[in-house]
Amino acid sequence: MHPSDDLVHVDAVTRKFPLDHSAVTALDHTSLRVAAGEFLAIAGPSGSGKSTLLNLIGCIDKPTSGRIFIDGVDTSQLSPARTTALRRERIGFVFQTFNLIPVFTAAENVEFPLLIQGVNASDRRTRVTEALESVGLAGRAHHRPDLLSGGERQRVAVARAIVGRPALVLADEPTANLDTRNATQLIELMRDLNCRLGLTFIFSTHDQRLLEHTPRIVRLTDGQVESDSHSQGESHGQVLAACVS
Repeated sequence: MHPSDDLVHVDAVTRKFPLDHSAVTALDHTSLRVAAGEFLAIAGPSGSGKSTLLNLIGCIDKPTSGRIFIDGVDTSQLSPARTTALRRERIGFVFQTFNLIPVFTAAENVEFPLLIQGVNASDRRTRVTEALESVGLAGRAHHRPDLLSGGERQRVAVARAIVGRPALVLADEPTANLDTRNATQLIELMRDLNCRLGLTFIFSTHDQRLLEHTPRIVRLTDGQVESDSHSQGESHGQVLAACVS
């Protein structure tokens, strides 16, 4: 079997977690292909395997069996150091609880991944400014998280996820802690970044507000793909064309 040309290729992945003297199967021979530039939601009830699948794609966890390719790289064959480098350089994360550093300003939170990457100070300033501008928070750069609304905090989290210029952004229940107004604004923002910058977004969610704006929805049930559909029958190419128009 050869790795696919897709950005993400999940190949017959199973993930089991030990429980007492047995094991719980979170994913059961699950397969998925995601092309560059897609805007995709992994949906399903609690316990369906959404977050587990997202963590495996993000190289936060490893499958019990099966393989995951990111940009053609078999992540199961990587050393811990190379796995960390892949995660740092190619993948951005947006978490349900924001995960911002409370004593840092918005700009400092966004800058932090670049410090880890060793980006020089001048480039860091430029890229942080661009990232905050792209999420509409240029005027809030010097505010700490406690002075920002929930919607603004999640926008900072999105800016932090994209500042490293990743190929892929993974978002775990990104709208769960937001009211409808802020959730809608965040969805529109991420869709705009997807269209304008060509960023690939994969979400785990059960939020119908998000699903209504998602061109492709993969539904999981008991750790298996129940359905994989494009909204109104649109293909990936048609979705990309809609971004351009």
